[in-house]
Amino acid sequence: MGRNAEIIDRFIAAWSKKDVELIMSFFTPDAVYINVPIEPPNVGAEMIRKTIEGFIGMAEAVEFRVHHQGESPTGTVLNERTDRFKIGGRWVEAGVMGVFELEDGKIKAW
Repeated sequence: MGRNAEIIDRFIAAWSKKDVELIMSFFTPDAVYINVPIEPPNVGAEMIRKTIEGFIGMAEAVEFRVHHQGESPTGTVLNERTDRFKIGGRWVEAGVMGVFELEDGKIKAW
């Protein structure tokens, strides 16, 4: 496993702690987060933080289950996973494909 994939493993694990500051520490200040099909893209730490706070705030618990993950020779990390949010005592699940571009150990684009 490459260095960037290890960083993304830690990022994924941070979500279960529901610690917005910890999650945000993985992003560059000018990062871009595109959550398909939600529009518009989140550009910059402030917009990303608001979106993450929304997800964290609505959920009693959060769990990302990674099924497959790989790192390209250029350091881009791709993972197939199921994102799970416990809302009102019930788990809501979404199958997703994540693409992470990193710069100096931080997420530049997700």
